[in-house]
Amino acid sequence: MTVREEFQKWEEEFLSPEASLSRNTRGRERAEEECSLRTPYQRDRDRIIHCKAFRRLKHKTQVFLAPQGDHYRTRLTHTLEVAQIARTVARALRLNEDLTEAIALGHDLGHTPFGHAGEQVLNQLYPSGFRHFEQSVRVVEKLEKEGRGLNLTWEVRDGILCHTRGQEAATAEGRLVRLADKIAYLNHDIDDAVRAGVLSESKIPRTVTAVLGEKRSQRIDRMVHSVVENSHSGRICMEQDVEEAFYCLHDFMYEHVYLNRQAKREEEKVPNLLGTLYGYLLSPGRLPPEMEMIIQEEGIERAVCDYIAGMTDQYAVDMFHRVFIPRAWSR
Repeated sequence: MTVREEFQKWEEEFLSPEASLSRNTRGRERAEEECSLRTPYQRDRDRIIHCKAFRRLKHKTQVFLAPQGDHYRTRLTHTLEVAQIARTVARALRLNEDLTEAIALGHDLGHTPFGHAGEQVLNQLYPSGFRHFEQSVRVVEKLEKEGRGLNLTWEVRDGILCHTRGQEAATAEGRLVRLADKIAYLNHDIDDAVRAGVLSESKIPRTVTAVLGEKRSQRIDRMVHSVVENSHSGRICMEQDVEEAFYCLHDFMYEHVYLNRQAKREEEKVPNLLGTLYGYLLSPGRLPPEMEMIIQEEGIERAVCDYIAGMTDQYAVDMFHRVFIPRAWSR
């Protein structure tokens, strides 16, 4: 037996009946020879970590746009925190950790510069609308590897597509990542908001802290334990009082952080910046050569949308300066 086959045998003997066995994957769009060392889900995880879109996440906004400080979350650190929480729960529930991690690491690959502010702008500009979870799938299916995509398994792509809203993922691992994403961002966004001076932990409602705890580590621990203790038969859930406190905290964060004018002041500039770039790039010859195939197959607006969605915050700002801000004359 190869190393992979031995590990797949271990999966069959040890994992929960609700777990997704790598041997039973629905497969890839393009058939490939199996690796002797890694299962299909392990290969997917590695492909995501090594792709360019994953590296760009380190320079994309999570909540606070262009924060002056090294400890604010970026889209990359958010992704890593989601993966850590999801793997902890997956291990406790004896789900497939490799599939869980692959979905978690890939779930935000299609996110725009400037966080959800950028997503809202592209959703208004692009005629077919823009949703980052759909774009994340597009990244792994179409945009990476010069148009070849990463050729990931069906289960990973399904988990990425269903990680935020709408239909739930077909696998327990995908449903777990969906909840782990919320647990991660609610708690680390509190931490960043306190650091930014727009929130004090003492303002969190007592109905929340009485159930979840006063500190970030306590809240995450309480939620994780609740998921582990209450999930069953492939259903990923928390007990009722924890879930109610969770959604109370969610509403509190929307009122005091996500819609806070002080915290979101700089985001008022995003529509003009991205909208101006969008209009500029629609003219022929202004997109890089690697976008030519998309232009020919799907049109210029699809290519512009893909190109802007792939930008980091700083790249978008630098391009705007380079194109629209006059420079001093030099010989």
